[in-house]
Amino acid sequence: MLVSQILNSKTEVGVISIRPDATLTAAAELLSSKRIGVVIVSKEEGKPLGILSERDIVRDLGEKGPACLSGLVSQLMTKKMVTCVGTDTADSVLETMTRGRFRHMPVMDGDTMIGMISIGDAVKARLAELSMERDALEGMVMGH
Repeated sequence: MLVSQILNSKTEVGVISIRPDATLTAAAELLSSKRIGVVIVSKEEGKPLGILSERDIVRDLGEKGPACLSGLVSQLMTKKMVTCVGTDTADSVLETMTRGRFRHMPVMDGDTMIGMISIGDAVKARLAELSMERDALEGMVMGH
């Protein structure tokens, strides 16, 4: 299954973002209130500057203590994002995420971000593919 198909099947549309000059407290509050694990750092829609995950905040909190929460998102965000495109497959996205040990990947169309795919989205798509393949094979074996 292609990333574009996965994006089209998602019920939640859009990407949650935060400005780079926001505090880590604001980022943690946003992640918590939206019940998400990652936020895109951006000054304008579709133009990501970086990505910030709950893991990034927890790691910084563990290293520096609560004072780190007054720091800026821009200081902690990952600037060099690993992204994918609509024509990538669920398998390739899963492989990249597993190898890189991260759970979210921005989907790009040129320089514009068009969505976000999670490892859960990719696993769900892959399981659906495997189920369809199994059903087709069962149909052939059973003569349907």
